[in-house]
Amino acid sequence: MGLGGISIWQLLIILAIVVMLFGTSRLRNIGGDLGNAIKGFRDSMKQDKPESETVSASVEREESPTESAGSTAAREESHHDKPPA
Repeated sequence: MGLGGISIWQLLIILAIVVMLFGTSRLRNIGGDLGNAIKGFRDSMKQDKPESETVSASVEREESPTESAGSTAAREESHHDKPPA
């Protein structure tokens, strides 16, 4: 017995009927389209991981209190050094 009570001969008969109905070229096109869709999905999943790591790293840099306080003080000092225009 095969899958769920279906023997291998019954599966082959079903496969033969599907090939006769759709033809090999249409089945080949469907297989290629499905493969391209899966490949595109995997590529997009790989691209999302580095972007999320980059975003979290940039957020950590922006929230750093020592860096922002030092740069603010430096900007204030540079404003006081310049004569009014």
